[in-house]
Amino acid sequence: MDIDILSLLKKRRSIRKYKGVKVEQEKIDQIVEAALLSPSSHANYPWRFIVVEDNNTLSKLSLSKIHGANFLSDSPLAIVVTADQNQSDVWIEDASIAATHIMLTAHSLDLGSCWVQIRKRMATNTETSEEYIKKLLNIPENINVLSIIAIGYPDEKKEPRNKSQLLYKSVFHKRFGKHYK
Repeated sequence: MDIDILSLLKKRRSIRKYKGVKVEQEKIDQIVEAALLSPSSHANYPWRFIVVEDNNTLSKLSLSKIHGANFLSDSPLAIVVTADQNQSDVWIEDASIAATHIMLTAHSLDLGSCWVQIRKRMATNTETSEEYIKKLLNIPENINVLSIIAIGYPDEKKEPRNKSQLLYKSVFHKRFGKHYK
């Protein structure tokens, strides 16, 4: 199956509402494979992934941030994206690339997804989101939590982004000495 990557990128949107339908194991396997195909600096592959399908655990993960994670309780699937900080000094970048692979692959499989930022966020006024998740999932100290990717069959429709919405003013073309468009 040929995939037009630009078309996929235009159509992929953050989905926060999911149908109460379990994601098939074959689709989960494809998403995990895509994550494992992610490149990393010096081929260190510091990322680790925790696949969560248990409703009770998903509900607890929805409490991992003061704001912006509550929809996890209605998600049938989440992948916690982590990385070993001792394995790579660019673990954030490597794990971010893997998270992007997860979201794009989910979209290619007619699933919705949404990134839940964990790194540098708070679960309560005194506990970081990362501390909360490490306790909940028994994650070792040397493993850092970057994000959680919620995944499921979309129960909301969002229009694809079009060219007029793109921030071309953020692109400077060095050869022509001006902004891209």
